Order: sequence, then C-alpha cells, then structure tokens
Amino acid sequence: MPSDPKDRLIVALDVDSIDRAVALVDALAGQVTRFKIGSQLFTAVGPPAVEAVRKRGGEVFLDLKFHDIPNTVEGAAREAVRLGVFMFNVHASGGRAMMRAAAHGAAESAHALGVPRPLVIAVTVLTSLDRVALGARAPRRLVRGRTRASPLRPRPRGRARRQRRLAQRDPRHSQRPWTALGHRHPGCPSGRRRAPGPVAGGHPRAATEAGADYLVVGRPITAAADPAAAAAAVLAEMRG
Repeated sequence: MPSDPKDRLIVALDVDSIDRAVALVDALAGQVTRFKIGSQLFTAVGPPAVEAVRKRGGEVFLDLKFHDIPNTVEGAAREAVRLGVFMFNVHASGGRAMMRAAAHGAAESAHALGVPRPLVIAVTVLTSLDRVALGARAPRRLVRGRTRASPLRPRPRGRARRQRRLAQRDPRHSQRPWTALGHRHPGCPSGRRRAPGPVAGGHPRAATEAGADYLVVGRPITAAADPAAAAAAVLAEMRG
C-alpha cells in the first residue's frame, strides 16, 4: 500500500469531454497524481482520455468493471496494460475463471511489453445496491409441502463477502493477481478495501484508518469552486 496520501488519493474524472478532464488534471497539478477514468469519459472519448492524463504525468485507474466471458476479459486486460494504466477492475460476479483470465492477460501483456503489471481489483457489490435490488427474485421456502415466497433477500454485505472470497489469490500465482473491493456504505470512499463514511461528510482520515488503500473522490473535489484547495483539504485530513 502506498504510504504517501498523494499516491493514495484518486480523483474521479466523471466528466463528458476530454477538455473538461484535462482542465481538472491541470487544475490539480502538484496536488493529485492519480485519476479514475470510468464509463462516462471512456465512452465519450476512448483511449485518448487515458493518453491525455498520462501525457500530463498522471496515472490512471481504469474503472470499467470488465464483466464478460473469460476470453473477452483477458483481451480487455491486455489492452488495459497497453494503455499504461496502473490499475483496472473487473466484476467479481463474472466468476473465478474470468478473474483468472484478467490476471493472466495483464501479467502476460506486462511481461511482453516490459512494463510493471497493473493492479487488478475485483468489484463485489455496487454501493448503490440494497437487499431489494439484489433480491429481484426472492428465495422460496417449503411450507407444509408447498413452496412459498420467502421474505428473506440476500444481504449486500453477505454477497460482498462471498464474492470477496471468490476473488482470493490463486495459489498457482506467485503474486496476488487481484484484490477484492468490498461493499460497505453507499457514497463511501473506495479503495482496495472500502471503509464506512461518505467523503462528502468529511471522513477521508477515518476511511484510511479503517483500512482503505486508496480513496476515490469525485464531486467533493471536481465540483468545488477551487478543486486544488478541495484536494489539499482531503490530503490534509488523510495525513491527520
């Protein structure tokens, strides 16, 4: 885990154009070195968004949550390495074979290109999902010889634990190929481990003390009148 808060803070570039993304990267120069590029910006711009951040000395967490058949995800992992990202993610619900394929593709591509292998993390349960959303079809129970709908629905925390176990290290690899990203509280800062408490509530220090390796912060910084000052405040609290 990085020790310097500047290496642990990741600012989410959840914008719709490369101009807006570049403006934020430039505004945060000297304060932030790592940025998240997710579905909105990547769909709008594509790989040039990653190139623009790296050209300005930044590192990219590619947040596309790959979830497909193993062969497709392995190919996507190889391309993520070619883009030069320092971290990308897959969705744990894709299964162990898919996650192994992502780790394998990243490792082989990095070796072939002679570059460091990026971190591969697995998302377990999205923070926007609750028991109702996860239980679209409730389990059924047997009552007096007849099946009836059960009021019980899967709990987000339990689902996250199961998928986190699924994403444990494959013993055939000498290094951990992926890390589980768990579910805690909606709106919380994220990292390789999630911690309770929303960033908007001003708790980045609590998040790091609770075990978050990285904090991904979006609107509290990017929507601020002075993004650099907002980032500096988050970093100051992370330092305690």
